[in-house]
Amino acid sequence: MAADIAEGCGKRGNGEFQRFLNIAGRSACELEYDFLLAKDLAFLSAVDCHKPNDGVVEVKRMLAALARKVEAERFAS
Repeated sequence: MAADIAEGCGKRGNGEFQRFLNIAGRSACELEYDFLLAKDLAFLSAVDCHKPNDGVVEVKRMLAALARKVEAERFAS
């Protein structure tokens, strides 16, 4: 996720940056799934899965907010 954001920062224009933010969001969804799968396969207990999964959900919220802001700035200019 962080690498996607960093790569997007190095691109020209908000359109490319927004695209990489969307890629980071999809990566966060994959990670959320990985935590659920680890819990379902009993690699992690529900308690051990809860806190990191909550962190992923919060990162997804922040990414979505940043993507909306970038999109608004893109169309405002």
